[in-house]
Amino acid sequence: MNDLLAGLGIALVVEGFLWAAAPQMARRAVEEIATFSTGRIQSCALAAVAVGVFVVWLARG
Repeated sequence: MNDLLAGLGIALVVEGFLWAAAPQMARRAVEEIATFSTGRIQSCALAAVAVGVFVVWLARG
């Protein structure tokens, strides 16, 4: 449970830093994603999940 909370905290730090450091770029990215088809969004999300699982697997050994 502690690892889950730490991971969520890190995700919030990274997400918050993106919006704080480059709000216009983040806004453009959201606008661009809004034009994607549902299938493309789902594909990108599944790829992100797979990469995340792989990174956790590497980190946890």
